[in-house]
Amino acid sequence: MNEAHAAEARLTRQVIDTFARTPDPRLRHLMQALVRHLHAFVSEVEPSEAEWMAAIRFLTETGQTCDGVVRQEFILLSDTLGVSMLVDAINHRKPAGATESTVFGPFYMAGMPERATGENMALTAGSPALVHGHVRDTEGRPLAGATLDVWQTAVNGMYSGQDTAQPHGNLRGRYRTDADGYYAIRTILPVSYPIPDDGPVGRMMAATGRHVYRPAHLHFMIEAEGKRTLVTHVFNAGDPYLDSDAVFGVKPALVIAYAERGAGDALAGRFGFETPFHEGRYDFVLSEQ
Repeated sequence: MNEAHAAEARLTRQVIDTFARTPDPRLRHLMQALVRHLHAFVSEVEPSEAEWMAAIRFLTETGQTCDGVVRQEFILLSDTLGVSMLVDAINHRKPAGATESTVFGPFYMAGMPERATGENMALTAGSPALVHGHVRDTEGRPLAGATLDVWQTAVNGMYSGQDTAQPHGNLRGRYRTDADGYYAIRTILPVSYPIPDDGPVGRMMAATGRHVYRPAHLHFMIEAEGKRTLVTHVFNAGDPYLDSDAVFGVKPALVIAYAERGAGDALAGRFGFETPFHEGRYDFVLSEQ
């Protein structure tokens, strides 16, 4: 090691040592690891001063793009770098048989309407669909009264809240399972859509030759007493972006094929469909806390 490299290594060690007296051991570990890996990155790529300033401007613009309500560009950055899925994998290691989790995403909204079994949450046009199934524990027992917080985009690829022209609560709702753990959601067929590409993350994707599309999916956050909260998606089989999701969220076990049903189908009468519709079945399995 030459003298210049030795001096750089001493600087890294000096910075790490400044956190040695941090009272909280977890915070101490986090800060020292951050410095170690950040300095290792800088040492490896040897950025010019202009490149480092460009990186600072990028992060500054990322923060400035967040609006504190719907748009969260830092989550989008984490998603597109695969960090969100890595954090999810580390924090949600599942026992055998439990439904897999995936990214939360930046467009969840709390306090959406409470909806009855089979109630239509689509207030805008689209191809009618029914998604239904059961919520059970890992022993196969039904979970009565489980809450399914559900959200998806409209056919224009935007979520209500993100798209202010959509009615409040459009394609969002909180459903509950019945005594048999059964749930039913009337909606429209999910569509693939681009993540927001008008900010710094979009510019990064364009500069690196990556597309900005997510495969069609329905978001779920499922809660039941004594069980671990599940945040996941259900993806449409056959979607062209299943193998190249811009945020790396697809898992094979979360993909379902929608079946076409006619207006005379028994399910049509039960849930009020007057035209042909798509039926998707999916059973969720929640693990212990």
